[in-house]
Amino acid sequence: MSKSGLACFQRIDNGDSSAISAVNSCCENIKGDAMPGFYRPPLEGRIEEDPFARDGEDRLIRRGYWQGLSDRSLVMLMTKGIGTRLTADEKRAHLADIRREHLVDEILAPEILPPERQS
Repeated sequence: MSKSGLACFQRIDNGDSSAISAVNSCCENIKGDAMPGFYRPPLEGRIEEDPFARDGEDRLIRRGYWQGLSDRSLVMLMTKGIGTRLTADEKRAHLADIRREHLVDEILAPEILPPERQS
């Protein structure tokens, strides 16, 4: 790391508001272009059994589980099963990772409810 980068971190550690503001501004500019993060399952329990669990390099631990699913099964899982706990961005990132981007529109399609009846 450069001396100026180290000095910036030291200013942040000391609570320098101008350095913190500059970092926040930079992060805001990057945020729109960055790939959304993957879903992170809770750490309690047996994490290696969770189909969404990832290793330290963000690779799916149970990739074979996802590859063994048909498109129809995957849509059902993501819309009515274990995928309901994911945000839309997490679903998009997960589908891209397992190379099923073609299902994004079907999985993220808005649910259209019938109009309420007037009594």
